[in-house]
Amino acid sequence: MRILVVEDDDGVAAAVLDALRGRGHGAFRAATAAEVPALLPDAELVLLDLGLPDGDGFEVLRTIRKASQVPVLVITARSAERDVVTALHLGADDYLVKPVRLKELMARVDAVVRRARAHSADQVAEIGDLRVDLAARRVTVGAAELQLTGKEYDILAALARRPGVAVSRQELLLQVWGRADKSVSRSLDVHLAALRAKINRPGLLATVRGFGFRLGD
Repeated sequence: MRILVVEDDDGVAAAVLDALRGRGHGAFRAATAAEVPALLPDAELVLLDLGLPDGDGFEVLRTIRKASQVPVLVITARSAERDVVTALHLGADDYLVKPVRLKELMARVDAVVRRARAHSADQVAEIGDLRVDLAARRVTVGAAELQLTGKEYDILAALARRPGVAVSRQELLLQVWGRADKSVSRSLDVHLAALRAKINRPGLLATVRGFGFRLGD
């Protein structure tokens, strides 16, 4: 996968680039916000530092989202909840706080790669005998087609795009409802209970205690 690393710190950038190339990725770097637009068309994944010398990382993220749906993994020293929420609202796919352990970063990159491949495979996700056709908005379990409400489908699709990956409650709320307040959090639990009953595959849609949810192993 071709990965654009947007990072102004030479030492951090070198370590990340070496690690990515060691896993067979085609990694290249932008050291400033100004370099990103020219390099973006060649990227299949962007690792974005928010603290850039010539511009705010959130503005860079807005620029990326106006031009592309390429996955973006934010890597930053900003740990405040408002920064995490802002990044997710602007379209970031994941958020890591520095200092980042390279093994964890590579695991997150691998997860994004898996999602991207699943996304490109005719827009169909298959987890066991559960099949989610993301283009047709059609869900089947075995030979039976499930009749889901709009929100039930949106929740399932958000999880199916990342099979085997734990998705935080907050991220799921933001993806499906666009906000993460208490009222929609309660609604999420109701929809999840209904969704589990309709799928009728115990353990397939798992709760990750204290974090969120995962579809499949």
